[in-house]
Amino acid sequence: MLQDALLFDGAGRPVAGQGRTYSRDWDEVQDFCRKVYMPYKVRPTGRLLQPDATMRQAAVARVTVTRFSYGVPIHLSEFDPGAGNILVLNTLRGSLRHLCEGPNDAVTRAGDSFVVDCSRTDYWLDGDENHMQLNLTIPHDVVAEVAHRWFDFVPDDRLWTKRLAFGGYGSRWQYLLSYVVQAVDPVRGRVRSDALARHLEEMLCLELLETWAAGAGVSLKDGARAAAPYYVREAEEIMAREARDPPAIGAIAVRVGVSARTLSEGFQRFRGISPRSFLRARRLEGFRTALERAQPGETVTTIATDWGYVNFGALAVAYRERFGERPSQTLARTMAKV
Repeated sequence: MLQDALLFDGAGRPVAGQGRTYSRDWDEVQDFCRKVYMPYKVRPTGRLLQPDATMRQAAVARVTVTRFSYGVPIHLSEFDPGAGNILVLNTLRGSLRHLCEGPNDAVTRAGDSFVVDCSRTDYWLDGDENHMQLNLTIPHDVVAEVAHRWFDFVPDDRLWTKRLAFGGYGSRWQYLLSYVVQAVDPVRGRVRSDALARHLEEMLCLELLETWAAGAGVSLKDGARAAAPYYVREAEEIMAREARDPPAIGAIAVRVGVSARTLSEGFQRFRGISPRSFLRARRLEGFRTALERAQPGETVTTIATDWGYVNFGALAVAYRERFGERPSQTLARTMAKV
């Protein structure tokens, strides 16, 4: 199903690689890995081994998809948590051995997948000489954002620290990956349209969340949200209600009866994001709603100004990253219905 991923598109046309797609130079291979995954330590498990690496990548909105192999047996460790990335390692051939919970490691073979949030837990893996991977690098904040949008909360570390093997041939995840890679433009190395790319990003994150939560024993429908302390829930209500003219984070902390530091730590622990990031998301959502309810004569500038935005360039970038289109496109669609 995925054997030709990032080699050929759905019509059988060769996919052009970005930069070098093969290498036998350790420095070149590691430079690729630092950019598409994160800094980490690699050690070949043999003497005087040189890589015979496959290095292909494509972009699906904020998700980086890679077809990758070192071409030699390796041990990887010391993944940099500061990069803030989740890895989903999907094995095409060969096998990987992963650090996992309990006394036994997890082994994934062709058709199997493994997810680990390297920003929240430690991790290592061994790959045999035949390993070939179709990997996803997803920023933690992107998955947290999808969780909040769909389930109205961000899971705590019971989810993010769970290292999980999943998938297998015939699984929904395998079919979804196949659909995603076939949407990659064979020349541009990315999904053809921004709107489709954001839709596929959402599908990948949502399917991953549901599978991951089931494996971690975390409920996405109830329980986890209630586990957050009262001051986090009250702060969320204030920020959602007053997003148009928001108070300072320190002022919100005073209103809910805690220090700004306690509020920040509560959000990070129970929502996986900062209070400022939560507020920024609510403001973007409110701005979008205002565009969707605009009346004739209103412009993006007047609506943005009414919402207190002054840097329209930065707003446009953040809006497009969040919703997959420019504010003017949202407004144009609204005006077409009037």
